Amino acid sequence: MKQIRIFLRLAAFIFAIAAFGQGTKSAAAASVPRAQQSQPPPTVASTVDRQISIIEKQIVEAAEAMPEDKFNFSPESLNIPGADYRGVRTFALQVKHVAASNYFLWSGLTGDKLPEDFKGGNGPEDLKAKADIVKFLKDSFALGHKAAATLTTQNMLQTAEHSKSPRLYLATFAVAHAFNHYGQMVEYLRMNGIVPPASRAKSD
Repeated sequence: MKQIRIFLRLAAFIFAIAAFGQGTKSAAAASVPRAQQSQPPPTVASTVDRQISIIEKQIVEAAEAMPEDKFNFSPESLNIPGADYRGVRTFALQVKHVAASNYFLWSGLTGDKLPEDFKGGNGPEDLKAKADIVKFLKDSFALGHKAAATLTTQNMLQTAEHSKSPRLYLATFAVAHAFNHYGQMVEYLRMNGIVPPASRAKSD
């Protein structure tokens, strides 16, 4: 009889906790704006696409922030004592390298062919003007969004076309690679007295 009473009390306790949890969930749901409640759950594609959007905004804004007459700037020109910047990429080549790498990595997911004038890791050699280089960069990120849209839980670990790497690896490595060069672009901007757009709100 004592065991039955203990069981009944334990059962009542469990039901009480479950009811409290349901009430908490209902209250939390009620406090979330209806627009957020109607948002679809995240997917592999939407998650990667969000990461691409974040670096795209930062790196495109950084490219646009550098004046045309400084686009071929390299730290080598500063002759900083003790520093060795010989042979490093100019700002323009940093931007073109990111774009070219984007094309190379993401085309394996979309099946798109590389541009005919694609040259090595720095993109087309005939791209000289700032406007043309920035367009090349933006077009490469457009390919990234297209690539992200192809990802599913079924194919994300499949080997990508013309590659030995999984599709998800190529998609996310392109993002990591762009972040790496964004850091270098930030340094180039600051060497020219330009606060990167992403940092301006914090510096005000």
